[in-house]
Amino acid sequence: MTIIDQIISWYSAHMNYASITALMTIESSFIPFPSEVVIPPAAFVASEPTSVLCATGVYPIDVIIIVLFGTLGALFGAIINYVLSVWLGRPIIYKFADSKLGHLCLLSSEKVQKAEDYFRVHGNMSTFIGRFIPGIRQLISIPAGLSRMHFGAFLFYTFIGAFAWNCVLALLGYIANGQMDMIKEYSHELSVAILVLAVAVIVFFVIKKLLSHPAKK
Repeated sequence: MTIIDQIISWYSAHMNYASITALMTIESSFIPFPSEVVIPPAAFVASEPTSVLCATGVYPIDVIIIVLFGTLGALFGAIINYVLSVWLGRPIIYKFADSKLGHLCLLSSEKVQKAEDYFRVHGNMSTFIGRFIPGIRQLISIPAGLSRMHFGAFLFYTFIGAFAWNCVLALLGYIANGQMDMIKEYSHELSVAILVLAVAVIVFFVIKKLLSHPAKK
């Protein structure tokens, strides 16, 4: 049994708001851990009748609070990455990424560089958009810290991105009845759909604002 399997087994027996927050903090930091095994199972449990949960000894939880605490955990993890990046600086971050410990965390200088390139292209908005992209989701806070992105803006974009992603996961958990195979199969497709919708909404409001303020001659 792998470490991930052991954590999943422990989580199944200790599923509550505190464990959701803790695991989502880990997931959002540089430690590799899939959010798909945290929010969807909890959302499925929340959809079960209270009488059924009590009969099985499971503490009743609410899906809205699950998403909020999951988002709070994701924010904590992102802050860890941000603060470490500001404190340590680029040379040490890259050196750590290529160290044995960094490789155990599934890091590499190439992955950090990819996240930096993504941040450089998309700017502050990348901390929102990156939450929907595998391979970028956990690392996007590092270039935000290295570039010393305004902390208030970092918190805002990270929060709404993590909240939207957790809503996607909660919906998947409900639709898939907690079946991990289906959750893994459709999480990417649904996240892309949500991302496209979010970008479309942003573009709509930008165009609307530009049209309402025509350029002065």
